[in-house]
Amino acid sequence: MLLVDTFERCQGLEGWLCERFLLGLPVGSVVVIAGRRAPDARWTSDPGWAELLRVTSLRNLPPDDAARLLHARGLAPGAHQAVLFFTGGNPLALTLAAAVAVREEGVKSGWQPSHDVIATLLATLLDDIPSAVHRRALEICAHSHVTSETLLRALMGAEAPELFAWLREQPFIESTGAGLFPHDVVREALEADLRWRDPEGFADMHRTVHQYLVERVRAVSEAQLLPATSALIYLYRKEASANFGKWREGDHVKDEPYEAADRGRVLELAETSEGEASAKICGFWLDRQPEAFRVYRSTETGEIVAFFAWLRLREPLGTDADPIVDAAWAHARSAAPLRPGEHMALARFHVHPPLYQRTSAPMDLMHWRGLGEIFRGDRLAWTFVVKRDDGHWDRYMRHFAMPPCAPRPCVGQHNYVLFGHDWRAQPVGPWLEERSNAILSHASGTRTSPRRGKHEELVVLSRPEFDTAVRDALRTLRHPDALADNPLNRSRVVTDSGMTLPELLASAVDLLREGRSGDKHHRALTTTYLAGTPTQEAAAERLGLPFSTYRRHLTSGVDRLTDLLWRSELKGTTITEMSQGAPQHGGW
Repeated sequence: MLLVDTFERCQGLEGWLCERFLLGLPVGSVVVIAGRRAPDARWTSDPGWAELLRVTSLRNLPPDDAARLLHARGLAPGAHQAVLFFTGGNPLALTLAAAVAVREEGVKSGWQPSHDVIATLLATLLDDIPSAVHRRALEICAHSHVTSETLLRALMGAEAPELFAWLREQPFIESTGAGLFPHDVVREALEADLRWRDPEGFADMHRTVHQYLVERVRAVSEAQLLPATSALIYLYRKEASANFGKWREGDHVKDEPYEAADRGRVLELAETSEGEASAKICGFWLDRQPEAFRVYRSTETGEIVAFFAWLRLREPLGTDADPIVDAAWAHARSAAPLRPGEHMALARFHVHPPLYQRTSAPMDLMHWRGLGEIFRGDRLAWTFVVKRDDGHWDRYMRHFAMPPCAPRPCVGQHNYVLFGHDWRAQPVGPWLEERSNAILSHASGTRTSPRRGKHEELVVLSRPEFDTAVRDALRTLRHPDALADNPLNRSRVVTDSGMTLPELLASAVDLLREGRSGDKHHRALTTTYLAGTPTQEAAAERLGLPFSTYRRHLTSGVDRLTDLLWRSELKGTTITEMSQGAPQHGGW
């Protein structure tokens, strides 16, 4: 028997072994070659060698085997879970981590690998990294759920094909249909090392990856929404109780749109989990919004095992049939009513009978789909997530800034709670940034405070309130104390613009030159409010206009100004973007 270990260090001998040396060994010889690279294709393509060759990939140890290894190394059972979580079952990492943990007296479930352990692991597990650019690609791969060449191209430019090919060759990198991902222990070690060694570099890399994934969620087709959202949420895997460690894309269940043939099974699941009254309400919504429903089909049996509904409502439909929808509308009316063109969304049903509303593959997919709908929501005012009122989800939902709302409605034998968020008061951008800040605070080991004013809750004004605020702001432009109290300072149109309220008003007035009569409106507003003319009579005289003509220009100019700002407030676009798409006439 001939044993050759660490063969990657003499890979150049592979052709010689195959074509010369092994052919001269006595019949019955056994040769075992261990290395990090897969055998060359000539071994498997040659009919003679194909019959004699057996290729075995050494995978992670199963949990029971890993526990036996740790026990044999003398590690206390209380520390097993922490070591297994870090190593992912990698035999080398298990051995090294166990040796270190055994030396640490009193080690318990909270064990974390020291920087020496991480450095030793990286030096052992990783081959020489050719350059800092390759190291960056590897760190991106460790931080991302799955890395594609498209992702690398967006973040690293023209070198992406070469970097992707290099990653693909590494023995600790695995492939899926969506791209590449590293072995768990390599991922954890690289992340921990970068967080400790270069917190600012980690923050820069995280923000770059995060921004790309946010933009991708908003741009992908409906069919790609779930994988795009899960890739984004994966960045937050250590900040919330997402079940990423137990679910891989394609395992267990698949998410599919509801079809009419699924009706009987969906109603059966609803009645099994929530009772006859809930099944009746489910039927009501299946008749009116079948497109809101998703079904989750077992990949083994093809049977529907769970379903989910994401209702979109622009008016109080179903309040007499569904107590939960009635409660959602009641809360929205009392807190901040919907404005024209806006809608609310309800994650109305989360039904999976075997593990009803507990962490499972279908439940993860439901949550990720709901978040994806939120990230892409156009004119979305309120979101309500409906859960059984048993306290299980309270902490999780509060973490995502969705506190429980009162009252708590009853359907059949069960009480439910609505977790709500007004996206006009805290839009998706600042909401996601708060989640990112938690990750970066963890990376630096300190708690960072959000920049003052950046994440303050926005005011949600009705159209009459908004119009009044604009007129008040124009009248008090030269009185800073009074202007500081104007609610527009906390409106979306001001905060998203990056300008102060006076700067925004001046820019908006300047844009009124576009369109019919635009110059007249611009001159009337500029002379009256921006130039500080003491009275309207004096403004009319300065413009050389009869007072009635001046008043007509001023009134229509203020109307155009408030329309422009209101459209920007509702749509979440800048006033410049709004003006570019506006019709070229006197009204807006």
